Amino acid sequence: MLYFVLYGACVSVVVIVGLLLFARNRIRTAAKKSPDTQAINNKLRSYNDDKVLTVGFFHPYCNAGGGGERVLWCAINAITATYKHIHCVVYSGDTEANGAEILQRAKDRFGTVIQESRVSFVFLKKRDLVEAYRYPRFTMLGQAIGSLFLGYEAISKFIPDIYIDSMGYAFTFPIFKMLGNCRVGAYVHYPTISTDMLSRVSNREAQFNNDASVSNSTSKTFAKIIYYKIFAWIYGWVGSFSEVVLVNSSWTKGHIASLWKGKSEPIIVYPPCDTNTLEKLPLQPRGAQGIEILSVAQFRPEKDHGLQLRALHRLFEMRPELKSSVKLVLLGSCRNEGDEGRVADLKTLAKTLGLTQTQYEFRINASFEKLVSSLGNAVVGIHTMKDEHFGIGVVEFMAAGAITLAHDSAGPRMDIVVKHNQQKTGYLASDEESYAKCLSEIISLSEQERVKIQEAARAHVASRFSEKGFEEAFLSSVKQLLN
Repeated sequence: MLYFVLYGACVSVVVIVGLLLFARNRIRTAAKKSPDTQAINNKLRSYNDDKVLTVGFFHPYCNAGGGGERVLWCAINAITATYKHIHCVVYSGDTEANGAEILQRAKDRFGTVIQESRVSFVFLKKRDLVEAYRYPRFTMLGQAIGSLFLGYEAISKFIPDIYIDSMGYAFTFPIFKMLGNCRVGAYVHYPTISTDMLSRVSNREAQFNNDASVSNSTSKTFAKIIYYKIFAWIYGWVGSFSEVVLVNSSWTKGHIASLWKGKSEPIIVYPPCDTNTLEKLPLQPRGAQGIEILSVAQFRPEKDHGLQLRALHRLFEMRPELKSSVKLVLLGSCRNEGDEGRVADLKTLAKTLGLTQTQYEFRINASFEKLVSSLGNAVVGIHTMKDEHFGIGVVEFMAAGAITLAHDSAGPRMDIVVKHNQQKTGYLASDEESYAKCLSEIISLSEQERVKIQEAARAHVASRFSEKGFEEAFLSSVKQLLN
C-alpha cells in the first residue's frame, strides 16, 4: 500500500514539473516572438548598457487617474530618476489610449513628468476578465481566475526581470515567478479579502459586497463563510510568492501579515501626496461665495457616495437655513460604463432626496489643475468609504486646508486623521446622522478654531505623506529587488 502511495506521489510530481516546464517554454517562445518584446528590445538598445534591467508594473487601469495611479507613476518616476540602467514596462488594459497619451494624463492629473524613452507599455486585450460586472456571484473568485488569464496574456507578450504588482492582482504572482522566473514584488493598497469581511458576513451585515439575500439567510451565510475561508487560504498562498511586500497603511499591513505567509514582513510605505503644491493654497478666506463640501474619489461602489448625498439631505433637515449656501461637489474619475452608471444612479438619488442642482455638482475626470482649484475652494473635504485602506484623498484635503470629515475606520482613523502635537486635525463619522452632525459643527466653527485645525492637519500630512517621503521609502524598500 505504501509503495503505491509513494509511486503515485512521484508520478504526480513528475507530471506537475513536466507541465510547468512545458508552460515555461511555451511562454518564452511566445514572448520572444511578440511584437511588444521586439519593440521594448529596440528601446533597450539605446541604453548602451549590457546590464539593463526591466521592471514590469502590472497595472491594468493605469490611466484611471486615482490614488493607486499616483503611486504607480511616482514609483516609476523614482526608479527612472535613480537607476539609469532600468527600463520600466507597464502592463495596461487601457487600449483606447497610447503610451504618450497615458503619460500626458499622468502629467495633467498628478503633475508627474516621466520620459517616454524610459517606459514602455504592453497593452492587454483581456482586461474585461477582471471586471466585477462579469461575476455577479462569486465575484472575488471570478476576478481572481480572470487575473490568471490576464497575467498569462501579459507574460506571453513580455517577460520582465522584475515584476511588481501595483494594483492588487496577487494571483498573477505564481505565473511570473514560476513560469517567467521573475523576481516578484507587490505594493498592496487593499487586501482582496480581510478578516473584517469575514466578520461582516458572520454578523450578517448587508453591504455592497454582502447582498441582503445572503445576510438574511443562515444557510447562505454559512456557505459564504466557507467560501471566504477557502479563498483566504489560497490568497495567502499566492501572496507568499512575493519577495518584497509594500503596504499603504497600518490597517493593510495587519491584514496582509495575517494572510500572506511570505518570508518578508510587510513594509508600510505611505502613498504619495503632492503636499508641496497643496500647501501653497491659502487657508483663508473660504466660504465667502458659499460653503463647498468636496468629495474626491473614483465612482466605485465602495466609496459610498450615496452616504454623502444622504448626509447632505440630513444636514438640511437639521439646519434648513443652510440650503441656499451649502453645496456638495463630487469630483472623481470614471473608469468604465459601470462607474458612469453609478454617477447616473447618484444623480437619481439626489433628485429623490429633493436636492436641487444648486446643492450638488459632479466634476468627472477633472484635470490636476481643476482638482487643485477645487481643493482651494473647499471648506470641508468629505470621505465616506468604510475600511478605506489608506485614503490619499483625505491627505489631499488636509494638505489643501479643507477641514476633513472621514469615515471612522481603517486608514483614516489609524494613520491620517490623528492628533498632531495634541491638536485636532479633522473629524470622523460613521453613518448619515454622525456625518450630518459633524458637517453642522464644522460649518459653525469660528475662523480661529478652523485655522487651528487647518494648520495642525497641514503640518501632520506634510511631515508624513509627501511625494519625496514616498520616493525615499519606496526605493529603500525595493532596493533588494532592483539590485
